[in-house]
Amino acid sequence: MLFNSLTFLVFFAIVLALHQLPLSWRARKSNLLGASYLFYAAWNPPFVLLLWISTLTDWFVARAMARAASRARRRALLATSLAINLGLLGTFKYAGFLLENFVWLVRRAGIDFAPAAPDIVLPVGISFYTFQTLSYTFAVYRGEDRPCPSFLDYALFVTFFPQLVAGPIVRSREFLPQCAAPRRASAQQLGWGLALLSFGLFEKSLLADACLAPVADAVFGAPARAGSLDAWIGTLAFSGQIFFDFAGYSTCAIGAAACLGFALPENFRCPYAAFGFSDFWRRWHVSLSSWLRDHLYRSLGGNRRGASRTYGNLMLTMLIGGLWHGAAWHFVIWGGLHGLYLAVERALRGERRRRAPAAGVARLALALSTFAIVSLTWIFFRAQSLGDALAILAALVPGTPGRLVSAAQAGVVLTVIGAALVAQLRWRDAELQSRVEAWPLWLRSGALALALLGLALAPGEDRAFIYFQF
Repeated sequence: MLFNSLTFLVFFAIVLALHQLPLSWRARKSNLLGASYLFYAAWNPPFVLLLWISTLTDWFVARAMARAASRARRRALLATSLAINLGLLGTFKYAGFLLENFVWLVRRAGIDFAPAAPDIVLPVGISFYTFQTLSYTFAVYRGEDRPCPSFLDYALFVTFFPQLVAGPIVRSREFLPQCAAPRRASAQQLGWGLALLSFGLFEKSLLADACLAPVADAVFGAPARAGSLDAWIGTLAFSGQIFFDFAGYSTCAIGAAACLGFALPENFRCPYAAFGFSDFWRRWHVSLSSWLRDHLYRSLGGNRRGASRTYGNLMLTMLIGGLWHGAAWHFVIWGGLHGLYLAVERALRGERRRRAPAAGVARLALALSTFAIVSLTWIFFRAQSLGDALAILAALVPGTPGRLVSAAQAGVVLTVIGAALVAQLRWRDAELQSRVEAWPLWLRSGALALALLGLALAPGEDRAFIYFQF
């Protein structure tokens, strides 16, 4: 069920109406849980079983951890949770990738091996809800949280439909306390939530889908015929597309939750105005980058075991982060490049904390150079294969012949990207709600009217959100 579909609008209107009924808080939470299962079942009903397996596993594991008398017992329970959750994720997401690479290896050894292709459908959102439920298990294991006393609250935490299939990846300490007391959006909160839904759909439907996606599709769909201008414009187009697509989803999720009286954390904080790569990852997909930092990087030792080990931990964390995004080598390379950038940046600055340049020109140069290098890594993310990515990189060389992008399309891409960079540089240090509230009423009203007009004029094509495939 897509946020940018009539089906979701009808579904959400019914959920809102039920949430406003004078029912007990338990009954309204039960309604939300049922709606969340229905929302997920709209994709493929049998996969709801996977949600139940993850939910039940970590519910019982966490309760057993609280009763465990020894650290060894707690470790065994944690291993059980990891084995079941990551086992499901690995089976559905990486079985084909592993088989493909095994076949390649044995054929290099001269063995003619041709197994049947695995017919496995990737459950939508499995990477997101797996990491979300594991964050609860880790928190209980480390003593940061107590096991949730209410199974209803915990099940709603795992399956809350606004952020179920593409984040933000919410921590238990951020969501479960909100389940303790009845929640119903005030008029102001409802208005803010509906406005966020409108702005998120504007980002997705008009900017990502209508303005940028056709250009990125044209270039990455025919990399061998791309000229140098095509390659640069296509790369910029995808940089904008993935931001507006994913940030648009997160904005919709935050808005839908606000309409129901819940608060979700901001997932994007002007990432294209970052001063360096560590700053970028503090701003891009914040819920995933913080999850990888807290549960993987620090578990590996973080920066506590010397420089060489630190660089290795950075590389391994980002390689796994790349593989989390997709079961293909070009995703691994994308993650590896970011790991390399983070390691080089850390080595250049030593142990001193980076400070943003004071001068305006230096700040602008650092932000633009970070954006340019990040955009080049998106080539590996968007390409359908490693060969396609290398073809686009080769086409970036000035003078490469080819013409896939019209002058009008190039103008649209440059206008959208330029406006996005200016806006993010202007508001890089302000939270979403605070920067909107700082606008005068006429500007807020005009922006909302423009967003609604853009949605009305946007093509009717319902593209799935990019991150649904992860």
